[in-house]
Amino acid sequence: MSFSESISVRELPLFPLPELVLFPGRHLPLHVFEPRYRIMMNTVLQSDRRFGVLMLDPATGQPANVGCCAEILHYQRLPDDRLKILTLGQQRFRVLSYVRDKPYRVGLVEWVEDKPTSQDLSPLASDVDQLLRDVVHLSAKLTNQEIDLPDNIPDIPIELSYWVASNLHGVALEQQALLEMDDTSVRLEREAEILTSTRNHLAARTALKEVLE
Repeated sequence: MSFSESISVRELPLFPLPELVLFPGRHLPLHVFEPRYRIMMNTVLQSDRRFGVLMLDPATGQPANVGCCAEILHYQRLPDDRLKILTLGQQRFRVLSYVRDKPYRVGLVEWVEDKPTSQDLSPLASDVDQLLRDVVHLSAKLTNQEIDLPDNIPDIPIELSYWVASNLHGVALEQQALLEMDDTSVRLEREAEILTSTRNHLAARTALKEVLE
């Protein structure tokens, strides 16, 4: 039985982080220094090593309602009981209610899954993969730098959708919207729109650069 199937609703310690969105399958290193979160991590390390990461909206100061469960893979204790930890994103969750706020927030959460589909998402995933490669190629051309994509980009559509979303930089609210989607095809379609817009912008800049050189 998988972790996601074992308990559909559970209490989860929550770690809000400003403008940071964690996705399933993605690594997140953290330096934990605030006393309340040091307490939380020590408690988590004595149980199942899992806690929830929620994006904190800097405009409102409020945490998002949907986040991603993180599992501690490795940790290192530093002076003053600070911790360096490496986590891996697991299951998405929705906060149903807050159980307590001190010394750190604990929420009652339910797990979030994408809707099952009989649609073949391979063509859409292939389009997104190609758009990603076009963007990287144009970025390299524009900056006169070599930019290599990793060899382990997922080819499973849902995993690719998380990978692409996690690598969109400086758009935390857009990432949060992608995290909250419960339809893989809709997430991939939105990523295709974002990458197409980026590709067109980079292509125009590259053409202008070539004219001016």
